[in-house]
Amino acid sequence: RGQRQVLLFFVLLCMSKAGSEPGRFSVAEEMESGSFAGNVVKALGLEMGELSNRSARVSFKGDKQYLQLNRETWDLLIKEKLDREELCGPTDSCILPFQILLENPFQIFLAELLVLDINDHSPMFLDKEMLLKILESSPPGKIIRLDGAQDLDAGINSLQNYTISPNSHFQVQIRARNDGRKYPELVLSKALDREELPEIRLTLTALDGGSPPRSGTAQIRVLIVDVNDNTPEFERQNYDVRIPENSPPGSLVVVVHATDLDTGNNGEVFYTFSYASEDIRKTFKIDRSSGKISLKKTVDFEATQYYEIDIEATDGGGLSGKCTVLIHVIDLNDNLPKLTMSSLTNPIPENSPETVVAIFRVSDLDSGENGRVVCSIQDDLPFVLKPSVENFYTLVTEGALDRESRAEYNITITVTDLGSPRLKSEHNITVLISDVNDNPPVFSQRAYKLYLRENNSPALHIGSVSASDRDSGINAKVTYSLLPPETGELPLFSYISINSDNGHLYALRSLDYEAIQAFHFNVRAADGGSPSLSSQVLVQVLVEDENDNSPFVLYPPQNGTAPCHDLVPRAAEPGYLVTKVVAVDRDWGQNSWLSYQLFKATDPGLFTLWAHNGEVRTARPISDRDAIKQKLLVLVKDNGQPPLSTAATLNVLLVDGFSEPYIQLPDATKEEVQTASLTTYLVISLASVSCLFLFSVIMFIAIHLWKRNTDARDGNQFDQNGPFPGYLVNGTGTLSQNYHYEVCLTSGSGTSEFKFLKPIIPRIPAQDNRRDLEENPSFRNSCDFN
Repeated sequence: RGQRQVLLFFVLLCMSKAGSEPGRFSVAEEMESGSFAGNVVKALGLEMGELSNRSARVSFKGDKQYLQLNRETWDLLIKEKLDREELCGPTDSCILPFQILLENPFQIFLAELLVLDINDHSPMFLDKEMLLKILESSPPGKIIRLDGAQDLDAGINSLQNYTISPNSHFQVQIRARNDGRKYPELVLSKALDREELPEIRLTLTALDGGSPPRSGTAQIRVLIVDVNDNTPEFERQNYDVRIPENSPPGSLVVVVHATDLDTGNNGEVFYTFSYASEDIRKTFKIDRSSGKISLKKTVDFEATQYYEIDIEATDGGGLSGKCTVLIHVIDLNDNLPKLTMSSLTNPIPENSPETVVAIFRVSDLDSGENGRVVCSIQDDLPFVLKPSVENFYTLVTEGALDRESRAEYNITITVTDLGSPRLKSEHNITVLISDVNDNPPVFSQRAYKLYLRENNSPALHIGSVSASDRDSGINAKVTYSLLPPETGELPLFSYISINSDNGHLYALRSLDYEAIQAFHFNVRAADGGSPSLSSQVLVQVLVEDENDNSPFVLYPPQNGTAPCHDLVPRAAEPGYLVTKVVAVDRDWGQNSWLSYQLFKATDPGLFTLWAHNGEVRTARPISDRDAIKQKLLVLVKDNGQPPLSTAATLNVLLVDGFSEPYIQLPDATKEEVQTASLTTYLVISLASVSCLFLFSVIMFIAIHLWKRNTDARDGNQFDQNGPFPGYLVNGTGTLSQNYHYEVCLTSGSGTSEFKFLKPIIPRIPAQDNRRDLEENPSFRNSCDFN
């Protein structure tokens, strides 16, 4: 901004300098196109490279360009042949003002082109033959004004002298008009005698001052008439009238009047133009009888400001008198102001303060107040007009523009003159604002949350992110990419991919809710500008659980090891807790809600299964008719849709009493039970379910062992009136039989192992019962007897 202000200061400084020191170039008229007129480098004192960089050009007033610049040598060359008489008319000095325009910074040098006259026109009489009548009584020295010749050249090449053919009666003398034009007068040098010489023929020659001089001739026929001693006399020698321009043809201008004291034919007066140019004869007409001067065509102030006409009044005897009519043309405000565009920059970049948009010049062919003009534009636009010299204006931005707020401005430059009524013209320009990459992409949401069901198919479209850029073109083209995670815990690029063009997100692999429930990542949106701008947004992906895992039974173990039996004393009352089926489900929510159902049993009415906690209890008292070995098939079902289930088998032995227990460790050669490999999340879920169960089992074993040791040491006795049958208790109150305890090894989650210590069967005194048990192969495979 500071640099532009400095440049603007130098522009104004140079403008003022250029306006005060115009340069002048001169060429002769009728020179061929391309002829040398001058050199800009020498005239301005600038370097050729500077002229090239500053886009030097030449501007004339109006649409006509008379000179052109050679951009290699910076010579001013004539664009076309110049006719000084056509350009400037009879004016002695033909000067064409023009300007040399420079940019960066903007600078104007005033200059003038002087068109030098050459002697290319000969003097010419409008009337090749003139008829003069002169009284024979005219005294020597009488002056007769003649119609002069016209020479379009100027200066020394214009008409300079008149000569007349040798004779004894007349000689010629030269007079000058107010405007400098010369005309001849015929002077009588010797008295005339009509009877001796009734007619004289003379040759009038007009000479210019050229080298060699050019000439033109006219024949003068002088008739000697009889005495007519009174000449017509005008009321005034000079008539001064004013007429407005654009007066219609036929309008009356003035009436001249002359009187003659003679009578008869010598007193009758006729009016004619004397020494009238071709332009005057085409513009005005005079009535021979009445002396009324009227218009033949409209007059234009911008072409001619005044006319000077000589009127001759001639009587019937040939005598004449003259007067001068000076007609002033009054200027009217009849010309619209005109705007000539010199330079237009379009489009202009946004965010650039005080940018020069256009350089133009205004003009009005009228004069005075009618020719003074003012410029204006709409008030609601961020542009200002700054006047310069020679009616030049610059259109400059008022401040930095924002394309995103408005990309196009329709500017109407109104040029108004100060005449009455005021006339105006309008010039419309459309200024386009080019885009600069000043807006980063903006996402449609501050954060995105996507939901994805587990077990999805690879390359599944899971959602989209969308960002928009207020810029245009390549600056608004948004490209999407994934940002690498801050930590390397999640291999993001193996899970998610993104379409760089439209922001569509795809899951590259099937996801498992039990392995990963949610993850997040950042998406970057970058535009195509230079430098590129970008923004990023957080995307959170929530994996939704599906019912894809069947319930897993922790107890009783279903891993193919030796079956474990639960003992129930026959003396157990209804509601006695036999065992508890423990199961877990790796799914989540209602998919992990489990229910238990007794699907099949040896005696369906003997046991009941609680649906919500898996507890197996006796439904009625046990009778002697009930089979010793009871097999229960439990169906564990989740609450998913569709529901998944797992079957578990319970082996229950009905026993009459307990013998002295002992623990038999499993054979060392037996194959170790492999622990199931569960994930960390499953360990956490299982631990919460099995913690209470493990604690209860451990406490049960510890208390049971402690009681056994206490009974062996202290010799405590069971109460014979207790709940056990008499054959299980001896006379001292202790158990009469030894008991064998089976250690059941089950595997849980992770590395945890726990044992269930169950009493299997006591030594039965009845020989038949013992034989029945020993003959049962399945029983012998799972239990040993002492």
